[in-house]
Amino acid sequence: MAGKKKPLVVITRKLPDPVETRMRELFDARLNVEDRPMTQPELVAAVKEADVLVPTVTDQIDAALIAQAGDNLKLIANFGNGVDKIDVTAAAKRGITVTNTPNVLTEDTADMTMALMLAVPRRLVEGANVLTGDKKWAGWSPTWMLGRRIWGKRLGIVGMGRIGTAVARRAKAFGLSIHYHNRHRVLPAVEDGLEATYWESLDQMLARMDIISVNCPSTPATFHLLSARRLALLQPTAYIVNTARGDIIDEEALVKLIQDGKIAGAGLDVYEHEPALNGKLLKLAAKNKVVLLPHMGSATLEGRIDMGEKVIINIRAFVDGHRPPDRVLPLRT
Repeated sequence: MAGKKKPLVVITRKLPDPVETRMRELFDARLNVEDRPMTQPELVAAVKEADVLVPTVTDQIDAALIAQAGDNLKLIANFGNGVDKIDVTAAAKRGITVTNTPNVLTEDTADMTMALMLAVPRRLVEGANVLTGDKKWAGWSPTWMLGRRIWGKRLGIVGMGRIGTAVARRAKAFGLSIHYHNRHRVLPAVEDGLEATYWESLDQMLARMDIISVNCPSTPATFHLLSARRLALLQPTAYIVNTARGDIIDEEALVKLIQDGKIAGAGLDVYEHEPALNGKLLKLAAKNKVVLLPHMGSATLEGRIDMGEKVIINIRAFVDGHRPPDRVLPLRT
């Protein structure tokens, strides 16, 4: 980057105005005003000339793309926490640092998880659609639109990190009994405060829960963690909620279980092949068997601005010759 007053920073999607304005002040920032996902040739052109690339969850930054990067590209400052679309190992081999934006979307994502946890058993979307549908609402009836109570039910959290813990705090306030499976047991003080039960065996936990919340990151180890075999362990009255990543669940197996009445339903904010949606899921949604949201779990203005500020801090630290605070290291094999 020697000889440049400001590094060329290519941003792949439109960001909140305050973030873009600050980036323009600090860097030679190339914005995506149209907010159109970059094509593969456009991404190739970007990595060939940029000093810093700022991608998002919609961009596939794989080894083939990184191999075409120009000598100037030394930082990929991801706008997002998850880096499952970035080949961090390939970047490291090319001497490219990768950063992300952790710890700013915890509460927003936990809020949406709790919203889905309520929406599915209590039939909120189905009820709301009654008032905007073709038929006139006939009024209240003692046996109409009956859902299922969540108070007193058992919640099994898959992944007790920051988001999983935030979900647990909310769920406990709603009277749910907290259970969790994690790579490592959480601190005793956290476990005691939540009155949480730890399950070393995911299989055993799944078979006993009323609601399952998926909150673990997407890694090679968690791909189809909830496989067809594991999903079959769920009780027929169980619900599953996913605000993490779509590929953690075997989507086809989930669809079949719901179609066959083997589980009660699901609330999904993420999908295995998004933005492409499984047509069978859409049919289930039309039959009010599932609630589907368009990956909006972290979609708050405050959260997006916080993410942008982290991106800026990472870029400035790197340009100034310091280690970025949110550097992502390759996974050890």
